[in-house]
Amino acid sequence: MDRARARLHVVLRHLGRPAGPAVRAHPAAETAPSASSRPQQFQYTLDNNVLSLEQRQFYEENGFLVIKNLVSDEDIERFRAEFEKICQKEVSPTGLVIMRDVSTVQSQCTLSEQVVSKIQDFQEDEELFRYCTLPQILKYVECFTGPNIMSIHTMLINKPPDSGKKTSRHPLHQDLHYFPFRPSNHIVCSWTAMEHIDRNNGCLVVLPGTHKGSLKPHDYPQWEGGVNKMYHGIQDYQPDSARVHLVMEKGDTVFFHPLLIHGSGQNRTKGFRKAISCHYASANCHCIDVEGTSQENIRNEVIEVAEKRLGLKGAVNFKDIMLFRTRLVKGERVNL
Repeated sequence: MDRARARLHVVLRHLGRPAGPAVRAHPAAETAPSASSRPQQFQYTLDNNVLSLEQRQFYEENGFLVIKNLVSDEDIERFRAEFEKICQKEVSPTGLVIMRDVSTVQSQCTLSEQVVSKIQDFQEDEELFRYCTLPQILKYVECFTGPNIMSIHTMLINKPPDSGKKTSRHPLHQDLHYFPFRPSNHIVCSWTAMEHIDRNNGCLVVLPGTHKGSLKPHDYPQWEGGVNKMYHGIQDYQPDSARVHLVMEKGDTVFFHPLLIHGSGQNRTKGFRKAISCHYASANCHCIDVEGTSQENIRNEVIEVAEKRLGLKGAVNFKDIMLFRTRLVKGERVNL
């Protein structure tokens, strides 16, 4: 609660397309060569002797890296149990955002696991936040952020069976669209499958190499069945771009760059597809002013939602809202 009050103080102080094959993209983790023997032209990874040369080269070229069986079944089942407690209102963490799919948002259904499509900002739920601090996760995160690590966004996704309106899809997007933090090369997402995930239940699809480009304009796609809140998509991507669908097993974790274009398809099964994720940034990162950039639309939407929840119209800004969600996970808090 002390941390929550401190964060609140921060907020208030300013009053038909081609598809790549289904693959498991996980280069071998052989013994990593010493930093002195490695070439020094790496742009997206740091020297710390965790990644093999092959893994570094793969991430540098493609913008993502899958590590097999990284999170234990025991941990995943604990996260699943905590999610169920949240859905049943047995626990109510401060700052948590509970989302429903647009196809059911108007229904009068009682809150349950069958209604909740996603929870966000679980940084005050100690059980779920434990995911963000798992040593085996942070070992890889440090390859991208360095030793001072902040969590900047947390999610547990419960992708529902599609209603027939294709609303369980997530449009192709770049995560950096949602963040005012820079530089982007020191930000990374960890995304862990909580069960077997493939194209049937809506696995991630990535466009390899797109992390080398710039941040593109995003907005709501014009989908007939509707689109979920803040599910912005890229407006000018090439429909014939090569794609890779990430087939993952329970505990597999993909790390990816915030400029990597990615999304997910419909859940065509009768079950819910779960994954847990955290975005991390180096504590040495800084915030930019997104005024006059393509991020203005998401900034305005985030402020609108925050003002509605807090009842404080005109009293919050984008930077403070985003900083409110951050939490130190390793090292020292520097800028963020």
